[in-house]
Order: sequence, then structure tokens, then C-alpha cells
Amino acid sequence: MNIANKDLNLLHLFQVLYEERSASRAAQRLALSQPALSHKLNKLRHQFDDPLFVRAPRGLTPTPRAHELAPQVQQLVEQLQAFYRRCDGEDFLSRPAQLHLYSTDYLEQTLLPSLLPILRSQAPNLTLITHNTRGELPREALEKGTCDLAIAGFYNDLPDTFHQQRLLSEDFVVLAAQDNPQLANGMDLRAFLACQHLLTTLTGDLDGRVDRALRALGKTRRVVAGLSSFIAPTRLVRGTDLLLTCLRSLAEEAVARDPALVIHALPLDLPRVEVMQIWHERTHVDPLRRWFRQQVWSVATQVTAPTG
Repeated sequence: MNIANKDLNLLHLFQVLYEERSASRAAQRLALSQPALSHKLNKLRHQFDDPLFVRAPRGLTPTPRAHELAPQVQQLVEQLQAFYRRCDGEDFLSRPAQLHLYSTDYLEQTLLPSLLPILRSQAPNLTLITHNTRGELPREALEKGTCDLAIAGFYNDLPDTFHQQRLLSEDFVVLAAQDNPQLANGMDLRAFLACQHLLTTLTGDLDGRVDRALRALGKTRRVVAGLSSFIAPTRLVRGTDLLLTCLRSLAEEAVARDPALVIHALPLDLPRVEVMQIWHERTHVDPLRRWFRQQVWSVATQVTAPTG
């Protein structure tokens, strides 16, 4: 007998039929059509030269030969499943590994409090290393494998070898001190321009989204500082007439921390920021990286007003 002539998948079919005693339930469990199941069952019968399962008033009933084979088939199927689990690396969560995440300081603050406990619990030998994305897609690091995942809201024109998944969407607001004298009558474009401004710049460029929108209206604002952090500027607004245009969740976190701050609607139309996670084709099917992306997505979807 030559095993090369045998279809080992039929052993799985045998086990399911033996457990279900119903062609329709077996077909549903195996995601097969009834004709496809019948075709495979005929091959199974031919392989063992026995009907194996015959029609009964309530489904199928095994033949004596099927009862004889069942314990051995179950053992073989379990051994094959264990073999393929090992080949598929289902123990990947227990292996020592490092993951490199490129992102921003605020996304670290937003995601890591929920993400890190999951990693510590389910992948205890995993080490997460974060890097500042510095305002640009870390293309070379992704291609070389020194970056496993990049997350931000400003990646554009991705190469075909990159994958992306939308995590979050958020609008812009204005963070101000409650006692800002320029806002005594509320926020409008005039009051917005009467104040001086802070902004976050990861590249050193002070011509941001707000400035481009103002330029389209023939307006400009006075920016007194551009900082390389999303978090630091929120700590500089208190007790001043400075304004910070930022994403909503960043402002809400700042107000929760400091009741002397307040949030105003932005008197400009700016598109929402879409926060994406980006990875390279080389890690697309890797089980650890795929699991990590799933955890990031799960945590991100629980953030009420996410940012990037």
C-alpha cells in the first residue's frame, strides 16, 4: 500500500461524520456543499472498501468497519493536528521576541496603558520597543525588518508592498486656558487669530494644517513655538493666552488632568485625521506580528476619542 495514493484529508472527513452521524451537519461543519460531501464520502468508501456510513431513519449510522477504524482515525487526526499546530507556530506567544513599533508619544500614551498588560499576560517573553516616527513613514525600517509596525495619522502614498488598517478617526479642537482674556466672548476666527499659538512639528516645519487652511482664507497666525511632542504643548497653555490646536482626545486628556484648561471648537474646517497602522508584506502572515496588530486594533477601537 502506497501512502502517496491516499488522501489524508479523508480521515478528517471520517472523524466528523463519525461524530455528527449526519451528512448535513458534517457538511456545515466542514464548510462543504452536499454534493462535495457526497463526492468525498464516495472516495472515503472506496479507500476503505466499505460503505462506512449508511443512511438511517435519523441521519447516518456507522458500519462495523467504521466502528473498528474510529479510535485509530481519531488518534491519527489528533496527531496530525498537533503536528500542524507545531508547524504553524501556535506557541509563538511563549517564545522570546522583540517587536519594534514606530509611532508618536501621544499614541504611546493612548494605547500602551491597555496594550502593555495584554502583552505581558499573553506573551510574557515579548519585549516591545517603541520609536518616534518623526513625522515620516519609516519605509526603510519596515522593509529591512527593523520596524514591525508603524502607527500615525499622516502616512500617505504607501508602496504596493505595504498593508494598512484604519484604527481611529478624530477631529481637531482648540485647547486654551479658562482665563484666556482673548476668549472672554467665546471662540471665533477673530479671537483665534488674536491669540498666539503652539503647534506640534515632528519635522521642524511650522507650516501645518491650520496654517494652510488659514492661508486659503488670506489669514495667518502667530506661532511662538513648535515642539517635537504632542503631549508637552498641552502643559504650556495654562495661565497664558496661548492656543493649541490639537486632536480631541489629546485635549480631553489635558482637561481631565488640569481643570484650568478648556476645549473650544476650531473656527476652521479641517479634515479629520485617520490613524492607520502600517506594515510590510514580509510580516503580513507572521503569527506573532499578526496577533500584535490584532491587539493594537482591539485596544484602539476601545478608545472613545482616538488620536494620531
